[in-house]
Amino acid sequence: MQREAYGPTHFTYSSIFSACASMGALEQGKWMHAHMIKNGGKLIAFVGNTLLDMYAKAGSIEDAKKVFDRLDKRDVVSWNSMLTGCAQHGLGKETVARFELMLSDGIKPNAITFLCVLNACSHGGLLNEGHHYFELMKKYMIVPEVEHYVTMVDLLGRAGLLKQAESFIREMPIEPNAAVWGALLGSCRMYGNMELGVFAAERVFELDPFDPGPHVLLCNIYASASRWKDVARVRKVMKEGGVKKEPACSWVDIENAVHMFVANDDAHPECEEIRRMWEKVSSKIKEVGYVPDTSHVLFNVDEQEREEKLQYHSEKLALAFALLRTTPGSTIRIKKNIRVCGDCHTAIKFVSKVMEREIIVRDTNRFHHFIDGSCSCGDYW
Repeated sequence: MQREAYGPTHFTYSSIFSACASMGALEQGKWMHAHMIKNGGKLIAFVGNTLLDMYAKAGSIEDAKKVFDRLDKRDVVSWNSMLTGCAQHGLGKETVARFELMLSDGIKPNAITFLCVLNACSHGGLLNEGHHYFELMKKYMIVPEVEHYVTMVDLLGRAGLLKQAESFIREMPIEPNAAVWGALLGSCRMYGNMELGVFAAERVFELDPFDPGPHVLLCNIYASASRWKDVARVRKVMKEGGVKKEPACSWVDIENAVHMFVANDDAHPECEEIRRMWEKVSSKIKEVGYVPDTSHVLFNVDEQEREEKLQYHSEKLALAFALLRTTPGSTIRIKKNIRVCGDCHTAIKFVSKVMEREIIVRDTNRFHHFIDGSCSCGDYW
């Protein structure tokens, strides 16, 4: 474009920021932001909105806040982007506080605004606040859509109020879809409620029989109770029905190259060095209290083999590679295509402390900021 002597417009920058947001391409987004500043591009409303959205989705919530603070005019899209970013990064209380500021500034919230706030309450364990804002929708004449009900079921379920979540579903004025029952199923997996979990799974299978996620959750519930015959039965149903589980993979962007890993990966040209690094790190974190959580292994094998199956999960390999290839003390950013597993989550907390690194993991649920042995999610994801 530039070789053809066509200069970038505000629409050009906005489109590129949106592309970077969808890919989580932080460095490329930063470069384009610098290019816009160098060429005198102004931070007009729609460009600013896509820029802050890019920073939030690419993992730099602090840069998103800076852009938000610099906006001359903040419309409902600006506020929604900021609220979504805070919610995704585990800043539940800040999301609520910013929402109150939005109202005090005279900006009228819409359905998306309330969805952002309810998500923040759900992931932040803000039960009372979530109920309050769900009821507040009536004041603004906003009729809850199915997504709002999903979030409320998630809110109740994460708080361990599984029976209340079930009652909430039964009292919905609209027909619950697979996502609603899936939210309850996820909470049943979290709290080990097999009876209700099986019931929720059956409802999901009726509505969306080809989604692998609920099948895997049900396998988790059965495996936690050592119901291995039931695990095998669900896997057989998946195989016969052509339901394929999405392979877990993690990737890191280092020196303008994307390095992708799957569990027990031996395809990477540096796989031996990567494994040695993780074994070294694993020994260090075990010395300070890390114990592999073998309950996350869905196979009926002995304890040693369970631990071996956890050893080279994709996020651990990505982290080991990043430790090898980045400067000591620098932030490590990892992306994963599914929810980070509980054992890896615990291990990364220990690594952040032992290696003195900030580690940011973006999974399908949210961003996890690991600093000095703690995670921004408060182990509530």
